[in-house]
Amino acid sequence: MKKVIVDNGEKNNRIDSYLSNKVEMSRVTIQRLVKEEKILVNDKTIKASYKVQQGDIIIVNEDEPKETTIKAQDIPVEIIYEDSDIIVVNKPKGMVVHPANGNPDGTLVNSLMAICKNSLSGIGGEIRPGIVHRLDKDTSGILIVAKNDKAHINLSEQIKNHEAKKTYIALVRGIVKENEATINMPIGRSTKDRKKMAVVRTGKEAITHFKVIKRYHNYTLLEIKIETGRTHQIRVHLSQIGYPIVGDTTYSNGKNEWGIKGQCLHAKSLKFVHPITKKEMFLEAKMPEYFEKIIEELDKTNKPQN
Repeated sequence: MKKVIVDNGEKNNRIDSYLSNKVEMSRVTIQRLVKEEKILVNDKTIKASYKVQQGDIIIVNEDEPKETTIKAQDIPVEIIYEDSDIIVVNKPKGMVVHPANGNPDGTLVNSLMAICKNSLSGIGGEIRPGIVHRLDKDTSGILIVAKNDKAHINLSEQIKNHEAKKTYIALVRGIVKENEATINMPIGRSTKDRKKMAVVRTGKEAITHFKVIKRYHNYTLLEIKIETGRTHQIRVHLSQIGYPIVGDTTYSNGKNEWGIKGQCLHAKSLKFVHPITKKEMFLEAKMPEYFEKIIEELDKTNKPQN
């Protein structure tokens, strides 16, 4: 339990915003606790929109930490950077980030439990300890994990405010005509197949920027940056404009001559501010070998186009 008394200069702030600066909790967590009536103001329940007043006595009844049932597994994963607050890894293609139905183990979280022991943020909950953002199972690349709640909250805010900048590399089918462009199309659950995402009028805003790195006879290598983080955003957007990612069986009906499983989509780099030291960080994840070999093959046999 935590007790906070509001000073005069802090009045008229929304309670979720106010408390996020007073206790080590995200606004989303505070809103949930308000809804669950675990936050009281002057011994009364309130709404998340409540604006604090001078002299308010706020009691925060924190969630009791749960003993995780996730088992640590000795699964190798490349560590790009690690300190006492964060760990940054290069997630391989084919690895699920956290346990879920159909994937109870063998995930990145299982691997991190073995690497980090008990030093992972608890904000993500029992199934997602330390996980600040995610990558699709068959997308490789850079992923940052928080080792404590303070780091987790700060990183979550950077991602929410688009201050953390991630760059992807993708190989798509077809020759993209524009040297660079922006795709701004809303994404939501497909009305035809609930397991898939799609561009739908009622979807959430989704913005993807891309720039051509190389054009080949039948393919284009792209650098991609996203402003929003919708599920399958890059894959859906590129497929929608007619340039599906090579190897993406969900959003492309075409075959790839390399017979790879999983898409040629790699989270190459991440630029962010260290959540504790405030140092500017720029980290890169090496492209997986299968992706590099495809590019090498294209360079040899399928000369780049102007």
